[in-house]
Amino acid sequence: MQRLQAYRFELMPNGQQQRAMRSFAGSCRYVYNQALHLQQERYKAGEKKLGYAGLCKVLTAWKKQAETDWLNNTPSQALQQALKDLERAYKNFFEKRADFPRFRKKGRADSFRYPQGIQLEQGNNRIYLPKLGWVRYRNSRNVQGQVKNVTVSQSAGKWFVSIQTEREVDQPLPKATTAIGIDMGIARFATLSDGSYIAPLNRFKQHQVRLARYQRAMSRKVKFSSNWKKARAKVQKLHTGIANARKDFLHKASSQISQNHAMIVIEDLQIRNMSRSASGTREQPGNNVKAKSGLNRSILDQGWGEFRRQLEYKTAWNGGWLIAVPPHHTSQTCPACGHISKDNRQTQAHFHCVECGFEDHADRVGAINILRAGHARYACQVSDAVRSPAAGTHRGELAPVG
Repeated sequence: MQRLQAYRFELMPNGQQQRAMRSFAGSCRYVYNQALHLQQERYKAGEKKLGYAGLCKVLTAWKKQAETDWLNNTPSQALQQALKDLERAYKNFFEKRADFPRFRKKGRADSFRYPQGIQLEQGNNRIYLPKLGWVRYRNSRNVQGQVKNVTVSQSAGKWFVSIQTEREVDQPLPKATTAIGIDMGIARFATLSDGSYIAPLNRFKQHQVRLARYQRAMSRKVKFSSNWKKARAKVQKLHTGIANARKDFLHKASSQISQNHAMIVIEDLQIRNMSRSASGTREQPGNNVKAKSGLNRSILDQGWGEFRRQLEYKTAWNGGWLIAVPPHHTSQTCPACGHISKDNRQTQAHFHCVECGFEDHADRVGAINILRAGHARYACQVSDAVRSPAAGTHRGELAPVG
């Protein structure tokens, strides 16, 4: 099987290379924004959208103009990749996978990409980038496979390189033989059907007061002054620390689960809808806006989407299966008798079946029903629909996957 894997390292450029990288990122941002503006103007004029080939011709014309001849200082392939990013953004919008493309802002996700012309010397801890030369990086692991492309990005004042590789590997066989269902939550980050659970990290909640203090201090500074830039650097550093801690927590949790279970069943959560604002409109204002805002912060602090993404590729690398099932009524269905009622869950944590008297933790009941729905989907080879989460027999008859 073909495995795509990315390796991310921190770059250690000199002053001249840093200035060049900032210039390259700014040029790519300019090309992206100008191309997006051009597409919008053509739409208003009733003309067809230009494709990637047409945008490349426009880019060549921009390079020849006197007011934008500075674009020639940036590698052409990096500018062309910016146009490809715009084309991909439009495609995702038309296929309803993302919102309409937005203009890029300075200092926010500054990056540029090289599809070719890269040389990697792991023994000397350096990488060759066109029009930048040899740049040293902090080598922490060996890069395996053929290098396909390289992305240079800036985050919190530091430069990073992401090396995308491709290699052929043998089809792995799962070392584990068990199946597990996972119920995602806030009080418990993940509750497993075997009764164990993973406590949440809540890194943003831990630093929320300090972050608000830093942001208030930055708002009192004159924008773009030296003191404002120092205050912004403190905010960026804290945000980066929160993100790194969350990413480390998710990697450890997903690795532990994917290595110990052959089949993993999770809920197909619509996180964007779950974390949507409840403020409403001026004509129809929302209810309990403050409480919903706090709930939204807690949902986004957990990182459920990133956790599912990591579980998906790690399970595939270990030869297992990841199945997503609808979350409807998973915490209201009795795993013993199959009775579905909202009265079965009188409190957030306790589950008590009003039909047969079965009792357990509500999150574990949800995980058991999720696992049962995953067994039904896997057995029937159905991708669009699945039986009721309570379909099947008693909880003791859930057999492990061999």
